[in-house]
Amino acid sequence: MWIAIGAAVVGIILGIWMPYNLTPEMSPYVAISIIAALDSVFGGVAAHMKKTFNITVFFTGFFSNALLAAGLAYLGTVLGINLALAAIVIFGTRMFQNFATMRHILLEKLGKRQKKEVSASEDKENEEN
Repeated sequence: MWIAIGAAVVGIILGIWMPYNLTPEMSPYVAISIIAALDSVFGGVAAHMKKTFNITVFFTGFFSNALLAAGLAYLGTVLGINLALAAIVIFGTRMFQNFATMRHILLEKLGKRQKKEVSASEDKENEEN
């Protein structure tokens, strides 16, 4: 977990320190690549919460999804079809599914914690009587 946080901080610092201006022609490819990469990040967090995280799966998915999405956007541009829209729909749907998974896990943990607190207070109350 600390490696991921450290990598994010280093990435942000490098992004600020070495600004790069994108040409308008490159913007759609970068945008769809970022969406694909975010899908991988959400999937990695959800897998970590489910205790099924695998760093190899995460890294290969992160880069292959970004490259595939950019490739689809480029192919769509060449063919005159908006294939980037298909990638946005797929990766966007997966991000919402992963977010829902994370939310369910957090709510389940919160429910268990509240149950323990109620049980502990009932036990304490029974001991007093």
